[in-house]
Amino acid sequence: MPSYQVFLTPQARLMLHAITDRRIRNMIARRIDGLTKEPAKKGKALVAELIGFRSLRVARYRVLYKVEEGRVIIVAVGIRREGDTKDIYARAKKILKLKLIEIPIDRQEEA
Repeated sequence: MPSYQVFLTPQARLMLHAITDRRIRNMIARRIDGLTKEPAKKGKALVAELIGFRSLRVARYRVLYKVEEGRVIIVAVGIRREGDTKDIYARAKKILKLKLIEIPIDRQEEA
């Protein structure tokens, strides 16, 4: 079973560090670390504008990520607030629409 590399986009890193409850932040970090093995089986596949992404549930928080070519890219971390503009899915759709997500480039591809 291959091991995946996990990358956080700068936006996801900021979202994670913005969580003030250290216990929740550590719980999310542990779940993110768990994505190194079989990430496609851990989260829920998303649909519509977020097709191709998966959502990992950690209490009220969601970790949105994409699995591609041996790596997992965490694109957003936040609370699920249905109908609220701060809802993580609404924020992720807006970030994708504005093309603000910076996908990390594998250094080996540049060579």
